[in-house]
Amino acid sequence: MGPGPVNADPRVLRAMSAQLVGQYDPSMTEYMNETMALYRDVFQTGNEQTLLIDGTSRAGIEAALVSLISPGDRVLVPIFGRFGHLLREIAERAGAEVHVREIEWGTVFTPAQIEQAIRETKPALLAIVHGDTSTTVAQPLDELGDICARHGVLFYTDVTASLAGNTFQADAWGLDAVTAGLQKCLGGPSGSAPATFSPRAVEVINARKSIEAGIREAGDAVSAHPIRSNYFDLSMIFDYWGPKRLNHHTEATTMLYGARECARLLVDEGIDAAVERHRLHGAAMLAGVQGLGLAVFGDLDHRMNNVVAVHIPDGVTGDAVRGELLNDFGIEIGTSFGPLHGKVWRIGTMGYNARKDTVLTTLAALEQVLRRAGASVTGGGGVGAAYEVYQDA
Repeated sequence: MGPGPVNADPRVLRAMSAQLVGQYDPSMTEYMNETMALYRDVFQTGNEQTLLIDGTSRAGIEAALVSLISPGDRVLVPIFGRFGHLLREIAERAGAEVHVREIEWGTVFTPAQIEQAIRETKPALLAIVHGDTSTTVAQPLDELGDICARHGVLFYTDVTASLAGNTFQADAWGLDAVTAGLQKCLGGPSGSAPATFSPRAVEVINARKSIEAGIREAGDAVSAHPIRSNYFDLSMIFDYWGPKRLNHHTEATTMLYGARECARLLVDEGIDAAVERHRLHGAAMLAGVQGLGLAVFGDLDHRMNNVVAVHIPDGVTGDAVRGELLNDFGIEIGTSFGPLHGKVWRIGTMGYNARKDTVLTTLAALEQVLRRAGASVTGGGGVGAAYEVYQDA
């Protein structure tokens, strides 16, 4: 019940137990086509280049940034939590001239602040996290696409922490590049990074296409300034997933099975229904921790549905409480990073664990552990407040 990874859906684990097939077996290429179509629904996009990057969610981020950024490009990174710093780090390593804007953790930027920063820095790319689990808040993106379009700026976001548990619409919001992971609201294991790229982003990426010598055919592109990573070279990965079936790498078959099942289950449930499920159980958890008397961290108006941060009570050792929850009840919650490390706990309700029973059990266990730690809590307040949310629903 932390900020992720969380328990995988048993149906995903079952799908991942299937036997391997060759990467060019007709069934394998059909699985790839099906997966692309499913993730177009998940991302709410018509982008042809919607696929998986083999690796954790960070692999998706790196593939997007290293493929979109040419050395010397200006990149704007608004930072409101730990993972904004990650975008900055990767962009700098890709050779970008990175411009940063920072605000206090637990808050988000206004569209006017973003547009002003774009006017000042004139970037080629805006790179911003959607939901940052380090602070539990989500940056509104719905107005940023129009801003980027007006200024001729590519628009990238990472939705690892938010996708499938919070409203997200890639095309309607004007995104050019989006990457994610499976291990949070999608209810799968870490190890595959769904991603989607607009025609505009694809044009930028393919302008740097350079097919490696060992698989190059007559007429294939060779660039004097290729994408700096071979493994994360999206121009070749697009051809691997496309009709050409370029032999770029060996697909992580088992992860493909898992990613496909994550998307299939989500589409079967309905995107809006899944977001509402996360909203309901997240609201119950929020009410529950408040019912126990715990103070909530961050801007509640922009809190993600799927995770809440609470201040650790005075006199309580945060790691000791987390250890007792884990050892005595088998429940894991998280702390945070940087300025919030040791000051807050982060409690998730996401993916397969966004359920009534997990919320109530976590609140009941947390009350007992806090009481043993000497904290002043409202007896029955957590479960009682959560029950009220469920009854109102």
